[in-house]
Amino acid sequence: MMAEAGASGPRLAELLALGRRLWDELEASTEPSSGAPAVQDKVRQGLDALQRAADMVAQLELFSDNEELEEVASADLKFLLLPALLGALTLKQVDLSRRREHLESAREHFLRFLKLCRNYGLGSFQLPPQSSAEEESGSPSAPQEPGQPNLVAMAMSRTAKIERYKQKKELENKLASMSSSVESGTADEDQIREFYILQIQKWIGTSLEEIESIDQELVILRSRDAARQAPAGPRGPSRPARTPVRPFILTRDAAQARVFGVGYPGLPTMTVDDWYEQRRRQGIVSQQGFGELESPPCPSPPAGTSDEELQKQQQETEEEEDDEEALRKARDWDDWKDTHPRGYGNRHNMG
Repeated sequence: MMAEAGASGPRLAELLALGRRLWDELEASTEPSSGAPAVQDKVRQGLDALQRAADMVAQLELFSDNEELEEVASADLKFLLLPALLGALTLKQVDLSRRREHLESAREHFLRFLKLCRNYGLGSFQLPPQSSAEEESGSPSAPQEPGQPNLVAMAMSRTAKIERYKQKKELENKLASMSSSVESGTADEDQIREFYILQIQKWIGTSLEEIESIDQELVILRSRDAARQAPAGPRGPSRPARTPVRPFILTRDAAQARVFGVGYPGLPTMTVDDWYEQRRRQGIVSQQGFGELESPPCPSPPAGTSDEELQKQQQETEEEEDDEEALRKARDWDDWKDTHPRGYGNRHNMG
């Protein structure tokens, strides 16, 4: 295996080194937006280099499910990181129209990396479900009442997160102290092997955290897509068009109606009692609540009566009332002129 890796080694190592370098630059980038052209260009270059390296590793069959960690050459251990780096760079893509596709692809990369590490006994952790849909459905062996939070699972998850955080800090400190000797070439094979194993263990924690975050985002995206595809519910019956009402002046009594009616021949007046009586005859208000009335309430118009017929009936009623009101106003005006000579009340033209 070591000979095969060495035969193609320089090219494979260069691709991995390029992908790692681009990833480090993206993590240390000060660009204000992850969607900047320079940032996305590095993401594409890194993905291309790492994918080519992963294809070469698969062709060389550097790793096998039936071998132990001791059988893997120290120089080949670093290639175990390829799926994790691919998943991390996949998440750096910002095309919103393909966000769900990128999330699912990154999850597959991280899960492949975790399975590979599990086969070699690198770290003690529980593998996430094969897909986020399995995690949403829950474990069939542990039924739970709907609406009740799984407090045990929440406590275990919190404990696992705290433990992963502590391990991550310890690994970062160890890697920082060993990186200078490994990069300078002064480290021996045991130190190089330990350095790569520590890197792998650090990415195990990162992969578990990323898969958890991906699953949460996928739930939101699926809910949004389902809401968009759901058919619109039936709307309620439309409200019937109201018959337009002619404007008028509403007064308290007949005396006030005569006062307001003078000088406003185009705008009829109506007392409160007259208004209630008219609305009652039209069937708009009921008799209850307006005192004792001798006549029973007028029935509402029969079903099927059109708006035009209703408006015509209302107009005829208003014309009849206008005629009676006009006649009463004329008589009142004649009576008033008999008792008030011309110019009565004029205080402006004193001469």
